[in-house]
Amino acid sequence: MTHVVTSPCVDMKYQECVAVCPVEAFREAPTYLVIDPDECIDCGACITECPVDAIFDEFDVPEEENEWIERNEKESPDLPVAEGDSPVLG
Repeated sequence: MTHVVTSPCVDMKYQECVAVCPVEAFREAPTYLVIDPDECIDCGACITECPVDAIFDEFDVPEEENEWIERNEKESPDLPVAEGDSPVLG
């Protein structure tokens, strides 16, 4: 099981979630974040820190956001680790 960043993060990219992640699971795309499922330890700390409610346990992702499960998995290996100091876009 892992956690998934969904579409409310697009054009927002808040960094509160990155700051509480103990294993650097967040990856940074140009306009949003994703979580590397191979790094995520399922601690859930990021869920409550997300100001736009964009992070879910993979089994709780709303149906209309299901594409983000695969996007997090497929995109994360090619993206840099989020450092938590990028400016907020939204």
